[in-house]
Amino acid sequence: MNDRTALELLVTHGPLTRTRLGELTGLSKPTASQLLARLEAAGLVRATGTAPGGPGPAARLYGIVPAAAHVVALAVDQEGITAAVADITGRVLGERRVPAPADGPPTVCRAAASVREAVAEAGLGPGDIHRAVIGMPGALDPRTGELRYAPHLSGWQSTTLRADLAGALGTPVVVENDVNLAAVAERQGGAARDVEDFVLVWVDDGVGAAVVLGGRPLRGFTGGAGEIGYMPLPGAPLARGGPGAAAGPDGGGGFQRLVGGAAVRELARAHGIEAPTAAEAVAGALRTPGAGDRVLDELAGRLATGLAAVVSVVDPELVVLSGRTARAGGERLRERVAAGLTGLALPAPRLRLSAVDGPPVLAGALCTALAAARDAVFDTA
Repeated sequence: MNDRTALELLVTHGPLTRTRLGELTGLSKPTASQLLARLEAAGLVRATGTAPGGPGPAARLYGIVPAAAHVVALAVDQEGITAAVADITGRVLGERRVPAPADGPPTVCRAAASVREAVAEAGLGPGDIHRAVIGMPGALDPRTGELRYAPHLSGWQSTTLRADLAGALGTPVVVENDVNLAAVAERQGGAARDVEDFVLVWVDDGVGAAVVLGGRPLRGFTGGAGEIGYMPLPGAPLARGGPGAAAGPDGGGGFQRLVGGAAVRELARAHGIEAPTAAEAVAGALRTPGAGDRVLDELAGRLATGLAAVVSVVDPELVVLSGRTARAGGERLRERVAAGLTGLALPAPRLRLSAVDGPPVLAGALCTALAAARDAVFDTA
């Protein structure tokens, strides 16, 4: 327990002196010295230099050995796959983006290619990776192992998907819903830091949610908790036939048909704002007085209606708006959504924008992979 506590402190604070480590852990100097010697012998800690200042001999600094383990994080979308390789401290050593083939979505082979390129950029070999986490739309059914709720990712619906990925990547693999991983990133260092009960609503080409209760994601019986794109709402056609009936991320009906990518572009077009993506349409609305304000008001009203349905059931402390469309709208969109949500539901959670630097799904996959690797590598028992 002392070893693990010390290692976590070194990850959080960076290199520390023996004295400072003793103060943070409550251990005596002799015990702290024995602990550091044990961790040095295990190859987990090394001397990194000396602390500046003060009379007498300079105190030695100790830090985590970065090469103690390496992880890979992947984020899959319809346009391609991004892979990032990091050492055990979380420092990214290599990152590669492999586009989807012209004839369809990215595949397991493309995932392996992105990892190989990122690993090579990091100066590592395939055997140096200890854990991999891949985030993608949809979710693995815990009963069957099949990817569900992602009809637009053809070629990934296999009951052996996890084993196929592990074989292709050469390391144990966790397959996780992309929005759940975005919520991990928000809780780790974003808008939901230290919040136990919150909902992250992802507004992009696709629409989804991550429901976090007691610090843990709610997955549901088939892994489909948070698939609010199919949620029936006033003004939207009903999604008959379930996910399999949807020809793409905007197929079917429900909330997706109100705030998904195609719906936002159509809304903007109706007010004279043309854009190739929903995020660019919202950005255009921000720059266009009058017509743009009407686009933002209508979009905010639609979002508020969907959020009211979610918070009425879950009653979270916080709702985080994420995804490219929501992030493009910024505070002006958030303020409108907050105003529209007032009075629609009895719970009145705080509403914040995503505060994660960089791609949230990739950041969440990296956090998850590092946590798993540290659990294994930092176990000195």
